[in-house]
Amino acid sequence: MRNGFGRVVKALGFGSEQKSISLSDPAIFDLFGVVPSASGVTVSATTALRVPAVFQAVRLISETIGSLPCKLYREAGDSKEAAKDRPGNRLVHNWANPWTSAGQLRVDLTADALMHGAGYAQVVRVGSDQPAELHRLAPGTVQPRFEDDGEPYYLVQPSKGRQVRLSYRDVLYVPAFGATSPVTLGKDAIGVAMVLERHASKFFGSGARPSGTLTNDKPQAGETGANTAANLRKSWLRWQSDASGEPLILPDGWKYDAQTMPSTDAQFIENRLEQINEIARIFGVPPHMLYQLERATWSNAEQMAASFLQLCLRPWLDRWQDAYATVLLTEDEQDDLYFEFVIDDLQRADAAGRAEIFGKLVAMRAMTPNEVRAAMNLPAIEGGDELANPYTTTTTTGPATVPARKEA
Repeated sequence: MRNGFGRVVKALGFGSEQKSISLSDPAIFDLFGVVPSASGVTVSATTALRVPAVFQAVRLISETIGSLPCKLYREAGDSKEAAKDRPGNRLVHNWANPWTSAGQLRVDLTADALMHGAGYAQVVRVGSDQPAELHRLAPGTVQPRFEDDGEPYYLVQPSKGRQVRLSYRDVLYVPAFGATSPVTLGKDAIGVAMVLERHASKFFGSGARPSGTLTNDKPQAGETGANTAANLRKSWLRWQSDASGEPLILPDGWKYDAQTMPSTDAQFIENRLEQINEIARIFGVPPHMLYQLERATWSNAEQMAASFLQLCLRPWLDRWQDAYATVLLTEDEQDDLYFEFVIDDLQRADAAGRAEIFGKLVAMRAMTPNEVRAAMNLPAIEGGDELANPYTTTTTTGPATVPARKEA
């Protein structure tokens, strides 16, 4: 390593294979897990999480996905029913393994994808190739590879032992967009936020600007000037600690100038707010969910929450459903079984709007009551497959019989 270090660095190989990477090759940054930014700071998964907006975005997306129930359904005519008899339902709805819940595994793998580009979990099978457990794999221990026909496989380096090759059906693979971490794609914006955060810490720490300055147009040199400055400092500190509200009286020739916030400091605050917006764009999260409430109102906050579900969470949920189906279902089972997230909890805030829309769709005979119930993850009911307007349907029920009035 001493000779020619400026030319090549030997990457950490797996098994007997080793690869040399030039220092000018961008792939070397993946090797060490860091990404340089134009701001001069190093952006990595660890350092990026120290930026509050990045931490909140990663926490919000991963914990929301982890909190949503996921179930395995079976098609039953025009309706659907939960396939509780299949082992895949337990792995996605209850426990991924004896010590990790299904929701916690989704939190961990989604965070891995957001910070490293992809989340991985190994499928442990028993008996007749039935999935029994899911175990998280650290992103740095997995190398995706492809056969000549494009079929993927994975090289996994455990903490102890030799490298293992796993089929794509034995690795739960949840990628970020483009299989690249948002931290990598938005490294410059995150780097600027880190610089601003560091500057603010120094500004309000040892390098904070004083509240005011004391000046004298008549210079005093030597011991006299030093004694005057020391006495003036004592008087100033005594006045600051006095809560009586007495006016400050300065010696002859001394003036006090209060320090105000210049325009550059006001722009600094604006820049910090703008970096929150930039990080929100990187992760696809509405700014008000990162507590940037400058332009949030009661009316647009509800709409932005709906866009968070449709534009941010929905692609992640689709990736999770596809990943589950790939490793937990056989090709024959994929014709009748499918995984689906229950998102009713995220739509409860707009329950009145959903009820109004469903009511109109049923009234115009565009949906049946059972189709509405299926959309709400409710079982079908008898007679619910008829396209009829319940508001105009006539009945054959005759008028109610009124009992005769008894004479006194």
